[in-house]
Amino acid sequence: MTEYTYQDLLEVGDDDFSKMEFVLKAINNHKISDEYKIAIVAEEYNKHKNVTISEYQKILYTVTGKAIPDNFSANFKTACRHFHRFIVQENQFLLGNGASFDSDAIENKLGNKKKTFDTQLQKLGKSALIQGVAFGFYNFDHIEEFKLTEFVPLWDEEDGALKAGIRFWQIANNKPLRATLYEIDGYTDYVWRIGKDAEILTAKRPYKLKIRSTEADGAEIYDGENYPGFPIVPLWGNSEHQSELIGLREQIDCYDLIKSGFANTVDEASFVYWTIQNAGGMDDLDLARFIERMKTLHAAVVDDDGAKAESHQQDVPFASREALLDRLDKDLYKDAMAVDYERIASGAVVTAQIKAAYQDLNAKCDDYEFCIKEFIGGILDIAGLESNVTFTRSMIINAAEDINSVLAGAQYLTPEYVTNKILDILGDGDQAETMLKQMDAEAFDRFNADSPQEPQNGPDSQEMIEP
Repeated sequence: MTEYTYQDLLEVGDDDFSKMEFVLKAINNHKISDEYKIAIVAEEYNKHKNVTISEYQKILYTVTGKAIPDNFSANFKTACRHFHRFIVQENQFLLGNGASFDSDAIENKLGNKKKTFDTQLQKLGKSALIQGVAFGFYNFDHIEEFKLTEFVPLWDEEDGALKAGIRFWQIANNKPLRATLYEIDGYTDYVWRIGKDAEILTAKRPYKLKIRSTEADGAEIYDGENYPGFPIVPLWGNSEHQSELIGLREQIDCYDLIKSGFANTVDEASFVYWTIQNAGGMDDLDLARFIERMKTLHAAVVDDDGAKAESHQQDVPFASREALLDRLDKDLYKDAMAVDYERIASGAVVTAQIKAAYQDLNAKCDDYEFCIKEFIGGILDIAGLESNVTFTRSMIINAAEDINSVLAGAQYLTPEYVTNKILDILGDGDQAETMLKQMDAEAFDRFNADSPQEPQNGPDSQEMIEP
């Protein structure tokens, strides 16, 4: 399979029919790529749908060795939430408190009221972690999210930069296919209707349109301009440029299969099975009828003379499976570099232990933060802005211990620093200014109350003199 590139698009030229043909071929080629297939599977795992166990079918073998589906015994297919938990934890750990810029005006230019920058960045980050990459489209005053499952990137063969791309969507196979070709000098909308030829819905137009309106003619586009570069920037979920599911899928499958098998064993062991002595004349059909009557009537008659039916019940072996599930659970958290909050909350832990538990996640998010900052830098270049961006990570803390540490050194620190630090620990950092003003006012009142009032002697004062 050959991946289409930006140079392939340039070779097509400006012929409308050739471009429509190229767009359709690029979309179909993208849908059979390994990256697209992995992204589709990763989305299913994030939605609590394990595609491996959903396709798993228990098999029985006849005396001749023929394999047939086992439609009689229990076949539970339970899926865990590990992958979704890992994605949400990493994304919100870094981006949950939003991005902080040097100037508030920066964020106002990157996010409008309906689609704030922080909200769109969290959506982009989540998609990037799940699918490996997501694409942010700078659309005048906000960011739009394009997933890999709906966007065909056209990379430059020479420098590897993203120079063009195709966004596509189709709600059902019997519905029209829509696509938008994004190029450096504008975008074009296409549609493929069932049983009809391809159409151009909107001819190529600039990204920023200038519109004027009059009572006689209404709204009119009179001019337009483009951005200084291609306005779609890739956001990678990690430095490996791959889905976070890679390397975890096999362990998740193993966990789910063992858990499902455990449930099957418990279900099957809840039934009583029977052994019938001196009934050699009974064939499989007779045995099936016997079991059916036992399940429905809870009583059956054995026709053969001297035949005897005896019930049995199995004990479920669980210790080894529980041990393996616990081991897989620990390995999944370790390999995902995630924090297991239940293990932190299992006892009284000090701040040093909490920081140690977060060490792997912090290291992983250092790599993730580099990708985020690279993406934001690309967006700022397109928007013609300059700013530094920082993030405040969300961590569990031992508040009492941290506050005591601040108070222990309070005599060497300014009251402003102590107040700000304690309020930050308590999560009320925005109240620091109000609290400091209130403390100054109370201190001023105490000073006036404790100070003796002396008589005033000045040019305006009068002194009573006895005659």
